[in-house]
Amino acid sequence: MSAIPPLFQGLFDDAAVFPPGDMPVPEAVPAHRVHRAAWYTEAVGPFLCGAGRLAELAALDSTGVQVVLVLPGGVAQLGSAVAAPVNLVSVEVAATTPVRKVVAALDERLPEGVTAVVEIPRDGRDLGQSLDALAGTPYRAKFRTGGLTAETFPSEAELAAFLTGCAERGLPYKCTAGLHHAVRHTDPASGFEYHGFLNVLLAAGAPERAGELLAERSGKVLAAMAGELTEGQIARIRGSFTAFGTCSIVEPLADLAELGLLETPLENR
Repeated sequence: MSAIPPLFQGLFDDAAVFPPGDMPVPEAVPAHRVHRAAWYTEAVGPFLCGAGRLAELAALDSTGVQVVLVLPGGVAQLGSAVAAPVNLVSVEVAATTPVRKVVAALDERLPEGVTAVVEIPRDGRDLGQSLDALAGTPYRAKFRTGGLTAETFPSEAELAAFLTGCAERGLPYKCTAGLHHAVRHTDPASGFEYHGFLNVLLAAGAPERAGELLAERSGKVLAAMAGELTEGQIARIRGSFTAFGTCSIVEPLADLAELGLLETPLENR
């Protein structure tokens, strides 16, 4: 029997080299190998590396490490990404041009066996048009759920609009940044309003209630709802919300253990 419940398997992409973690690449790669060898390995997704740190990664022995390259400069950075001497499994491309143009570039230039995720812009461009351009393609959507300033955190309404828009189109997605903990909360130091990854999981399963579920701040309530999910509901949720990038793997696991949704081995308690 797996140590990781199906709801959380492969959910946590390793974004240790990104803020606020900012782990040096030569430390992050061996740390990723430790995660992949740990009891919670089934929760751990691939290793995320920004295009600007590709040279550091290429200089290391990353044998066996599944790498996702994050391209904030858009498809202009795609050439160097696919030529990188790493085990590239996917790219995450910012939509610096209209999403339909990003899709066309991916169709033309993405190597066989490499998947892609397109980050939906939060710059006032029409959300529906962006999602329409991705619907029916092999590519997932990506949405930014936080960052280093208050403006990088979408409101409940904005995030709910993204989730419901993806659900209406049958479009799978991932999230990035800000989902450090399971439950929605206000950070006491910064005052930022953080979304919870458990909130997002449950909203993915009930998009018609997305606003309500994203606003819930009771871990007890959310944990009870998660505990009542059927196998079919979990499969639908994870078919929609596929993963999120986190600079810490152990923090979200600790949250799940505290909520009673994950049983850790005795030696790790």
